[in-house]
Amino acid sequence: MTPTAPPITVRPSRDDDVDAMLAIYRHHIARGVDPRYAHESEPMQPDDIKRRRKTMRKNRLPHVVADRGGVVVGYAYAVMFRRRPAYRFTVKHSIYVHPDHLHAGIGRMLLSAIVDACAAAGYRQMIGYIDAANEPSLRLHEAAGFQRVGYLPSVGYKFGHWTDVVMVQRSLGSGGASAPDVWPTAPAGDD
Repeated sequence: MTPTAPPITVRPSRDDDVDAMLAIYRHHIARGVDPRYAHESEPMQPDDIKRRRKTMRKNRLPHVVADRGGVVVGYAYAVMFRRRPAYRFTVKHSIYVHPDHLHAGIGRMLLSAIVDACAAAGYRQMIGYIDAANEPSLRLHEAAGFQRVGYLPSVGYKFGHWTDVVMVQRSLGSGGASAPDVWPTAPAGDD
């Protein structure tokens, strides 16, 4: 009989999660074809993630991890889509899952958590950029209500070939159906 794997919980990230997040991130950068990082020449350091987390908390944006029995098996976050005030109700997101835990529903859990947190905070649109060859991620996003809204051919170059990106988007809350009343605010609980 095989032991049952511990349940996965999604929770706000903490500083003591940084090393695990960094290892997941570095794996995807070294082996993935994510064109956003095709030209990254300086490896990310723990202080880079800590600084990003601090900025996200300051801007009241979610930065979460998937925790399985005390082990970080994935993480996700949302950042402002653009810095100009006109775009303050739109966020973009990133999700990274440990390579040993792919196809276990972790990406779905993380995506759901950041969608819910951003909707509760008053954001109205969420954007994602996905490598066009990453069919599992495209299917995940479509199942979560995202629509393909753009195609960017040959925008990244890594491992000797060009990569294309699909831009996806979904409405949060009432989306663009009504004017927002206030600036977005994140729910309490992020450390």
